[in-house]
Order: sequence, then C-alpha cells, then structure tokens
Amino acid sequence: MPTTVVLADDHPVVRQGLRLLLERERFEIRGEASDGLEAVALAERTKPDIVVLDLAMPTLNGVSAAKEIARVSPMTRTILLTMHAEEYHVLDALRAGVKGCVSKSQASDHLLQAIREVCAGGVYLSPALSGAVVQAYLTKSEPPRDPLTGRERQVLQLIAEGKTTKEVAVILGVAVKTAETHRTSLMEKLDIHSTAGLVRYAIRRGYVQP
Repeated sequence: MPTTVVLADDHPVVRQGLRLLLERERFEIRGEASDGLEAVALAERTKPDIVVLDLAMPTLNGVSAAKEIARVSPMTRTILLTMHAEEYHVLDALRAGVKGCVSKSQASDHLLQAIREVCAGGVYLSPALSGAVVQAYLTKSEPPRDPLTGRERQVLQLIAEGKTTKEVAVILGVAVKTAETHRTSLMEKLDIHSTAGLVRYAIRRGYVQP
C-alpha cells in the first residue's frame, strides 16, 4: 500500500508543487489544508501516515498543529517545513513530537528522503537545520520553554494575527468568556500586558511572521 500524506501550507502554489513531487513517487495524497486547524481536522478524519506542515500557517502554526495531530491521530507522523534555521525553532519542533524538519528552500531535494526515514521509524533533519541542533548540543544551550498550554498558544497566535476576542471565540468554537479567560491567563504567564507585546512574543517564537 502507498504511503498516505496530507499537505498543509497556506500557499496553494507550494502545495501544488509538493503534490506533484510526491505523486510522481507514488505517494497517495489524502488531502490539502491551508491552515493549522484545517490540517488537524483533516488528519483526524483521514488518519494519514504523514502530515507535511509548514511552520508559519494561519490560525495554528506547524509546531502547535503537530501537537494536536499527535493527540487526534497518534499513528500519524509529522514533518515540518520551515524557513527558520534558528536552534529554538528546531528544538521546539522536536519537543512537540515532529519526526522530520526540512528547510523549505531544500524541500524538493530532501522531503522524499525525510518521509522515507520517518516512515521507517527514524528522525530526519535536513542539512541546513541539523547544524542548529548540533550547535545547541555543543553549547549546551536550552532555549526557554514556552509556558503556555496548547489552547493558549492558539489564542496567542490568533491575537497576533489581529483577531478580536470574539473572532477568536468563533474560530476556536468556544464562548467569548472562555476566550477572554485564555487571553488573561497567557498574559499573566508571559507577564506581557499589551497586544503589541504579545505580537512581538509571537513573532520571536515563530508563531506568526513579521
């Protein structure tokens, strides 16, 4: 049976290119998603072998989406495409259970190898990203862990994308009061008390693009 894959990227041209690449190698594409929440829902519904996630996606970034996919479809493995080579992005992804990290600029060269490695039970880092992990090991650097819950990270990203509390509630399917509670909680945990400060934090963590 062919390996089944879901593609998640907010750029249709990127998804089309990845689809052509993978279908040429006889992978079965179960579906495409244009944002993180859609990727999680699609993974839960289709239970693919692999989900390829862009790091910077609307509503839910790739790392947060990977955590949710591990919860709703435990047998699915996730591979992250990223433009960021900073060590904390790669380490955050690995801590989230991502099994492969591929530099977006090298996707056509390394994605097929990443999928095969991950399906065989391994972990794959493209050369542009493995250096960040080696450097973190050599310097024994440990980036500060994000103290937020998965739901708080979702709320943070949506706030950073300019959504109002009411819009956040609608997107996440929760009450407005619940969304307000999450916003208050994450501001207290981060000791950040302005929307501008939250946006800056979200950009630093790679949840949104500047």
